[in-house]
Amino acid sequence: MEDEVVLLGFHLSMFEIRVRIALAEKGVKYEYKEEDLVNTKSPLLLQMNPVHKKIPVLIHNGKPICESLIIVEYIDEVWKDQAPLLPTDPYQRAQARFWADFFDNKVHEVAKKIWTGKVDEHEKEKKELVENLKTLEEVLGDKPYFGGDTFGFLDIAFIPFYKWFSTYEAVGKMKLDCPKLIAWGKRCLERQSVSKFVSDEKDVYEFVMMYRKKIGVD
Repeated sequence: MEDEVVLLGFHLSMFEIRVRIALAEKGVKYEYKEEDLVNTKSPLLLQMNPVHKKIPVLIHNGKPICESLIIVEYIDEVWKDQAPLLPTDPYQRAQARFWADFFDNKVHEVAKKIWTGKVDEHEKEKKELVENLKTLEEVLGDKPYFGGDTFGFLDIAFIPFYKWFSTYEAVGKMKLDCPKLIAWGKRCLERQSVSKFVSDEKDVYEFVMMYRKKIGVD
């Protein structure tokens, strides 16, 4: 009996895109259901994620799994026939989890304060964002991917945010000088599993402008 897999998401969500890339890398067939996050969340979303009430949610044979990084690890554990996404070495696995958490808290959350805040009020966050991206460039080093020679968990965790960099720069009136990350992003986009799902820069910018207007900062 074939697994029943459903993904609840929103096409511009960086967190949902992580899951779609992981599913593509593993060759998993699934049904996709788009959520309207701006207006009304569906009864299915509220039922499947009653705690946080947000996407993404992977529903596997009727059972929900929430939070994008947890979902990616779940996908890696359940569909083992394809190449692993996480390193097999316990220490390297722990390091991958550490840097994924660093990205969510020290890059995404810092950048979010910039693109949801009033212009010219987040100089501290701008400096912090640049420093944290430089830290990630040091982690990447001269490797083609964060895990080394193969595309994996950390690349999946980071790449959905790549097309947001230009919006960070536009809204924050700043310049992100991170050539190694830019080269890495272009390398990742050569993979069909990435290029098919990563958001278009124009769509990201228009969404952010709409959202800023909605919350009254522009």
